[in-house]
Formats: sequence, structure tokens, C-alpha cells
Amino acid sequence: MHTSPAKLLILIALSLVILVEGRTVLAFFGVNIPPLETALVGLVIIVVLIVWAIRPIRGAPWRRSDEDTGEDTNA
Repeated sequence: MHTSPAKLLILIALSLVILVEGRTVLAFFGVNIPPLETALVGLVIIVVLIVWAIRPIRGAPWRRSDEDTGEDTNA
């Protein structure tokens, strides 16, 4: 995992704030974006952040549990 769940939640919240405020700034300049489009972009951002957070880090060794290796730790 690339980040902790708490940091992931902060990243998602920050990205949504930037998205909503960006829509407000664009409306100030006369560019109107429908709320549905904003919600869809927000959903895509959340999915991308979650996929980034849960994919394994490149080059990191895989950890196996004792059951996977077949080793007996009780001996």
C-alpha cells in the first residue's frame, strides 16, 4: 500500500474541495460546468486515488504468511 488509510481520506477530501472550488472559479469566468459532470470527475478522481493507494509498490518484496510458506513456527 502506498499510503495509510488516514492519508488517503485526506487526499480524497482535498481533491473534492479543489474540484468544487475550481468549478466556482470557472463559473466566475463564465464557464459553466453541470453538477453531474463535476460529480463524475470527482468519482473518477476518487477511484484513481484508491487504485493508486492499494496497488503494490514496484520492487517491494511480497510478504508471505506462515501458511503460504509452509514453515512451522511452533517448533
